[in-house]
Amino acid sequence: MTPLDPNLQSFVDVPTGSDFPIHNLPYGVFRPSAGTQPRIGVAIGSEVLDLSVLADRGLLAGTAFREPTLNAFMALGRPAWREARQSLTRLLRHDEPTLRDDSGLRDAAFHSMASVEMLLPAAIGDYTDFYSSREHATNVGTMFRGPDNALQENWLHLPVGYHGRSSSVVVSGTDVRRPKGQTKADDADSPSFGPSRLMDFELEMGFFVGPGNALGEPIPIDEASEHIFGMVLVNDWSARDIQKWEYVPLGPFLGKNFGTSISPWVVTMEALEPFRCAGPAQDDPEPLDYLKNPGDCAYDIPLEVLLQSEHMDAPETIATSNFKYMYWSICQQLAHHTVNGCNAQPGDLLGSGTISGPDKHERGSMLELSWRGTETVELANGETRKFLADGDTVIMRGHCEVAGIRIGFGEVSGKLMPANV
Repeated sequence: MTPLDPNLQSFVDVPTGSDFPIHNLPYGVFRPSAGTQPRIGVAIGSEVLDLSVLADRGLLAGTAFREPTLNAFMALGRPAWREARQSLTRLLRHDEPTLRDDSGLRDAAFHSMASVEMLLPAAIGDYTDFYSSREHATNVGTMFRGPDNALQENWLHLPVGYHGRSSSVVVSGTDVRRPKGQTKADDADSPSFGPSRLMDFELEMGFFVGPGNALGEPIPIDEASEHIFGMVLVNDWSARDIQKWEYVPLGPFLGKNFGTSISPWVVTMEALEPFRCAGPAQDDPEPLDYLKNPGDCAYDIPLEVLLQSEHMDAPETIATSNFKYMYWSICQQLAHHTVNGCNAQPGDLLGSGTISGPDKHERGSMLELSWRGTETVELANGETRKFLADGDTVIMRGHCEVAGIRIGFGEVSGKLMPANV
């Protein structure tokens, strides 16, 4: 792992507790004002640095930062990512005058984060969601099949996943509407149609693919990290009653594809390198050779879920977890996804699946927190929840920290709106 330099400082003011010090420099896509063209930027403190301005001045190499999405930059690979990061770090250093002392350039390049509109960071061609938390899979399996059959036979041998719907991936702050669909009560003779009654969130993280692979040519696991650009927070909204009725025999469909929210800032794997760690042991059974991690492939990223009802003045934490709990690593996920020759492309998004930990407060969904609706989640204002109510806003946050240096993701939020009449 690479340690963080405590002496590295930016000339841009970074408030105490900010997710975005000079050690982070996550990428995003924004509009400076309504109707303007999308631009690529990096977050630094409470500011957004417009990289198209720096590219036009010849301060950043290539043309990728003049694009309206990050796809072209993602496709360039690690040498180009490293060069851009080094250039940006140098330009933002407290002792570098190029940007610091040019007031005209600063006025053109910096925007207040509060004044811009954040957009999806990439044109997402494909979205895949995994089911890689052993604690989550065990909890769900126990609810539906009992503790002796909690994990399906294949679960400890491969990263289980399904293909989601990229068209309904939305950026943080976008409202999500309660879906309608078929459901069937356990005591009913036939299904009925209507709004989902068991709306849920799923605490996840996702990673964006950088350089892809040609059709028919897998990405070996010892090369997988070279194909992973960076990570975001993910809330993969779920309609549990619709999902329960439809998922046999082919898996999730309408209960999942109506909305997936992601945070706008993509934290690079270089920024996360100091927090790389060993994941859970995989020795009983050992993975097949193509799935054996080449080293530490987990990341110590504390996570938090907050809920704010329409009757609350501020959000309240209802769960915490950590990305390090994931049984199947992001390298294993990408290697398995492509081992059959499936071609990944720059900007593809792969979701981790719900991230749950060993303790009750670390359960990453309402399904688990309420234990399939048999328990209630108590809120400080006296309200209770088993599943989400219309008007609830779900907020997810995550950050790593060492020696007072914080590398964060900002947040992903979304408000649940009533179903269409």
